[in-house]
Amino acid sequence: MAKNDLAELSAFATVAEERSFTRAAAKLGLSQSALSHAIGSLEKRMGVQLLARTTRSVSATAAGAALLRELAPALERIGSAVAETMQQRDRPAGRIRLILPRTAIEMVLLPKLASFARTYPEIVLEVTSSNDPVDIIAGGFDAGVQLGEFIQRDMIAVPVTGEMRLAVVGSPAYFESNPIPRTPQDLRDHSCIGFRFSNGLYRWEFEKGRKALTVSPDGPASFDDPDLVIRTVLDGVGIGTAMESTLERLLARGKLIQVLKDWCPSFPGYFLYYPSRRNQPAALAALIGAFRVSG
Repeated sequence: MAKNDLAELSAFATVAEERSFTRAAAKLGLSQSALSHAIGSLEKRMGVQLLARTTRSVSATAAGAALLRELAPALERIGSAVAETMQQRDRPAGRIRLILPRTAIEMVLLPKLASFARTYPEIVLEVTSSNDPVDIIAGGFDAGVQLGEFIQRDMIAVPVTGEMRLAVVGSPAYFESNPIPRTPQDLRDHSCIGFRFSNGLYRWEFEKGRKALTVSPDGPASFDDPDLVIRTVLDGVGIGTAMESTLERLLARGKLIQVLKDWCPSFPGYFLYYPSRRNQPAALAALIGAFRVSG
């Protein structure tokens, strides 16, 4: 289809339905000469006459009538699709493709999903889980949730959690036969269960006062699922890490022992990020408003 075909086909359909260049030009907001030129260009390109013209009337030729029978419902569908798309500016409806880590699903999405679904029944969230930092534009997503350090600088980011802290933990059974580490350097003598991104292990970062240390976990296993890391730690295989807030019950029940707490400062938590504020769909604006946290 040539660049101007759709506009010219729409113009032809309007003239054929109105049976008048004058009325069609007024309806389309064009001059009669511009409309006549558009129809002439379409007929020349198609190599067939579509409209029979006299000084008093206009009607579709046999070829034009056949084209109109197929064209009219197609143009109606296009018009409906355009109108529905434009409604997304004002009505919170449609699909939002969202990508976020497993931990963020549990911390950010699931606690608010039921309320969000009741408030916005016409919005459908298509959720993909990935621990890796993702280019949401290249991946075809509308928005993502990730830790601030992994978000590209050209993204708009709004906080969806408060500050967070990493917890280093082991089971009571593990510490019955292994000493409790007092400094990050002591971890060299321990089995450390790693968390793995697709491009390598996550390195444990520690900070105390002016001291900053990074430790590469060395142990019998590593996982790309944070839940499996903690299950392995609970089984006494070694020491692992997770977000402190996700371990509150296990810590309170004595299932896990937290170590090196004074070496694990808090940091900005998860952010909802998206490409631009311009022409933002109402559904995305609703999601941002529902999940944003103040302060």
